[in-house]
Amino acid sequence: MMPATFATDIFADMPIVKPYALMDLDDTLFQTLRKIKAWGLADGSDNAPTPSLTVASVNKQGEPLSFFTPKQLQFFHWLSHSTELIPVTARDRQEIQRVRLPFPSWQVLTHGAVIVQADGQVLPEWETRMANQLLDCQSVLAKMIGYLDELNTDNSLASTPHTDRFVNQALTIYVAVKHRDKKHDALQELADKISAEFVNFNRYFYIHVNANNLAILPHCVHKHHAVAFLQQHYLEKNRASFGFGDSLADVPFLQCLDWYGTPRQGQFNDAILRLLEDKKIVNTTEITHKVSQ
Repeated sequence: MMPATFATDIFADMPIVKPYALMDLDDTLFQTLRKIKAWGLADGSDNAPTPSLTVASVNKQGEPLSFFTPKQLQFFHWLSHSTELIPVTARDRQEIQRVRLPFPSWQVLTHGAVIVQADGQVLPEWETRMANQLLDCQSVLAKMIGYLDELNTDNSLASTPHTDRFVNQALTIYVAVKHRDKKHDALQELADKISAEFVNFNRYFYIHVNANNLAILPHCVHKHHAVAFLQQHYLEKNRASFGFGDSLADVPFLQCLDWYGTPRQGQFNDAILRLLEDKKIVNTTEITHKVSQ
């Protein structure tokens, strides 16, 4: 039996429904000049942006920090007009203010610890839920901060506790660490030391390392948890959803969506290629070489 002819007029009375686009921000939609140069995304030096780049975020002093390439700018412009764009980011409520972009819908912030509504107010039930769970972590997080200070004898580490107010009390959410000389191996060694120092660390906490960023987080704090909560209670279940993220920490929240992807540069992409080549599923280097011949 021949398949039925596709009727093009099935779309005639179908309304346009914007899909949800849940997007990581840093290194997915924009990045620093250093990474633009390292990844070959545009010409220019670490401290001299080219005219083709557009400022996406600023630092605490209000100076340009991260930039769109022309393609990234086109992509964000399309996202902002054709989808309901929801940022899903490690940035906290202060840091998101330094992103020079409009986000008129939901915002998932601070690795998922904070959900902000379209009116700019924190979602109360999520705030209460996080407060109850974070309270149990405060004493151990304080000890970890002290341990990091003890290890930092040469002042090579820059550690930042991220806090916010939950139900009228200031609580530490997680601790971020950077290496001042951008020694990524040193951060991985630090992660191993921390997990070995604290009893039952893996039961209550996890560590995410991506390039020069290390984050120590309680298991209750995750982008996945916040996205799943929004989907269950607030987002329309019949609307399509897709998203992008650059790091392995993004994978769990991306798997909540109908479709997902990753930039060509980044931790997630690198892990996929390594896995495919290690398992001898596909050899991208060999394919590229043959095409170029």
